[in-house]
Amino acid sequence: MSNPQQLRYSKEHEWLSAVEDGVATVGITEHAANALGDIVFVQLPEVGSTVTATEECGELESTKSVSELYSPVTGEVVEANQDVVDDPSLVNSAPFEGGWLFKVRLTAEQDDLLTADEYTAFTAG
Repeated sequence: MSNPQQLRYSKEHEWLSAVEDGVATVGITEHAANALGDIVFVQLPEVGSTVTATEECGELESTKSVSELYSPVTGEVVEANQDVVDDPSLVNSAPFEGGWLFKVRLTAEQDDLLTADEYTAFTAG
């Protein structure tokens, strides 16, 4: 399992893209997608809502369990990925590409995110 080097990671298994014009993309890691199993339902935060770092903002339901989705950063949701709502299996098949979950305009910096190498070590432990 390879974690893209350009992303940052939370200990709750979400990833965050580089910030462009104040906006970053959020998804769950391949590690989390594999642990959940086949995802069958995705509930994302609504566009215009505020998410807070480390707080619950949605839900992922798989054939095995239901898991909360946590935001790795604080900000305003500017886009939700309708494709994963319509086809939740995208989260399993392409967690770092088409399976992204939402985009957020950051209102606060998040300093405790992990690098790819740190996240790999965290999940190996």
